[in-house]
Amino acid sequence: MQEAVTMADHKIICWDCGKVITDQYADVCPACGGLLTIKVDLEPLKAKKPKDLHKVPIGVWRYADFMPVDPKNKISIQEGGTPLYQCSSLGKEIGINNLWVKYEGANPTGSFKDRGMTVGISHANEIGAKTVGCASTGNTSASLAAYAAKAGMRCIVFLPSGKVAAGKLAQAMFFGAKVVSIDGNFDEALDIARKLSEERSMYLLNSINPYRPEGQKSVLFEIMDQLAYDVPDRIVLPVGNAGNISAVHKGITELKEIGWIEKVPMLTGIQAEGSMPITRAFEARKLDFVPEEHPETIATAIRIGNPVSGRKALRAIYDTGGCSVSVTDQEILAAQRLLGRKEGVGVEPASAASVAGAKKLREAGVIGKKERVVCICTGNALKDPDTIISSSEPVIKSSKDLKSIRKIMSQ
Repeated sequence: MQEAVTMADHKIICWDCGKVITDQYADVCPACGGLLTIKVDLEPLKAKKPKDLHKVPIGVWRYADFMPVDPKNKISIQEGGTPLYQCSSLGKEIGINNLWVKYEGANPTGSFKDRGMTVGISHANEIGAKTVGCASTGNTSASLAAYAAKAGMRCIVFLPSGKVAAGKLAQAMFFGAKVVSIDGNFDEALDIARKLSEERSMYLLNSINPYRPEGQKSVLFEIMDQLAYDVPDRIVLPVGNAGNISAVHKGITELKEIGWIEKVPMLTGIQAEGSMPITRAFEARKLDFVPEEHPETIATAIRIGNPVSGRKALRAIYDTGGCSVSVTDQEILAAQRLLGRKEGVGVEPASAASVAGAKKLREAGVIGKKERVVCICTGNALKDPDTIISSSEPVIKSSKDLKSIRKIMSQ
């Protein structure tokens, strides 16, 4: 491996104790075992305005000034630049006048993971890594496999046995990753991946990697751009491993630091009822959470009992005056259908958790009717076609005569 590149404009620090970390492979603080984060020097941005970045098309790398990677080393498949839909019909249905959906399913591999992966892989490229890997419930493995292929790196992914949707598994296999099914859950698969990273057998690209969230925070920058910096009242996100909500919080903090925004949107984290350690901690007003030993939900992308960034997620919620609530699998599937049939937007079950949560919170009076709300929907419907088929009306069988067809049409 070539000598690690040290960028002058950022440093890796411990989120807990503040120690500066020099080991480019580290995923936790060697001093206290705490989580890592990136501190970017934002001073040069204080003299700029948002429009100064608009020479570059909307997408992750429009915000290169916020990213801890030299753009000359970037590995990109034109990620980001996803639609922000104003969902009037859906909003009317659930009682929110100004409802928007940020559709991350339009990313190259069909999920928000591509945002973090472009920065993570670019950093791996920068330090000369040859093999990359991750543990995954599906979307991370699909994204990593694609970006590793683009970068010409070897890729190995560890999946929990029997708990990965077909669309995601197919992607990881298609892009050429070495796919290993672990006889255990996600947390056990991640433990294996971290041990291999510690012995330098591979560069770990789960969201515990501090460079991944740097790319993921770009979704917040895009929302601000697309709303012309008219800051929404609330941003609602599904929460699994909790990297996304904490990344969005980091983006908000950075924009506030450089003076581009003053108002802060309430960050609202939605979990599945069968996998809700963050929601339980929030309900008890705790700063830490108790892991869920046996997480279970149809929304496999958020079926994570011990979220790596759980404490970061709780801070994001508390700091912005947001909240966390759980939704049932039935509520998730109902919201998935509602979004599709009211707005023509197809998302996987975990993505629909944000809409289900917004609906539930509106019914409870937590979300006001006049709030401007953005729901982030993290993945494409075709990530999990089996669930869509099993939860939809069955295909109607018919003979091939017009009389039979007309009868069906009239029903």
